[in-house]
Amino acid sequence: MDLKSFEKQVAVSTTDICREIFESRSHSIKIKKEPVAVRNLVRIFKATLKLANQKGFHAMSLRDLCAESGMSMGGLYAYFKNKEELLTLIQEQGRAIVARVLGDQLAGIDDAAQALEMAIRSHLYLSEVLQPWFFFSYMETRFFHAEEGKRAIAGELQTEAIFAGILEKGNADAGFAITDPLLVAAAIKALLQDWYLKRWKYRRRNISVEAYGDFVISMVRAYGAGQTAKGENR
Repeated sequence: MDLKSFEKQVAVSTTDICREIFESRSHSIKIKKEPVAVRNLVRIFKATLKLANQKGFHAMSLRDLCAESGMSMGGLYAYFKNKEELLTLIQEQGRAIVARVLGDQLAGIDDAAQALEMAIRSHLYLSEVLQPWFFFSYMETRFFHAEEGKRAIAGELQTEAIFAGILEKGNADAGFAITDPLLVAAAIKALLQDWYLKRWKYRRRNISVEAYGDFVISMVRAYGAGQTAKGENR
């Protein structure tokens, strides 16, 4: 699976995300016409991520957001009460999308080796499509208020648990020999983070997202094979 085929299979555009936000929060959003609300949420979403990734979310003021989005203060308040609610809105939806996409892509795959490849590529391609959100989420975590920080950490651990579960299943019935699945899962997550945090480095080296996915998958497989060899030599 390459990036283009992933994008065709999975609805993860900014418009799709904002439509989901509208549907989940229609009771609190004051604008009731979906096309208008979604269009404005897209403007808010893009402007927030742009400003946050330039100067930091906590340094961003709502006046900054008004200027960048082209909306009035009253227009912003039709969608959220304050910056904290805006942060929660963006983060909740982002985590929900990661969980949904990984769950959908892994559904029905029983082979652990195939599931591992699918999980790595799906997470990697999702971070490519939604790079501003992934970058924002990672860089701003240390500034989140206590409850949002806990939710962000829980979301990351949940993703690691998906990888660890696949590795454990592979140990049981696919010939894997991963001695510490949780540690390897954390290392996989770190490799995936390096892609969306330092895309400039890989672009400079002409490394595509597909090629990077091949590299991560082959590295994990090589590690598993090495562990198998160690076990056989004991």
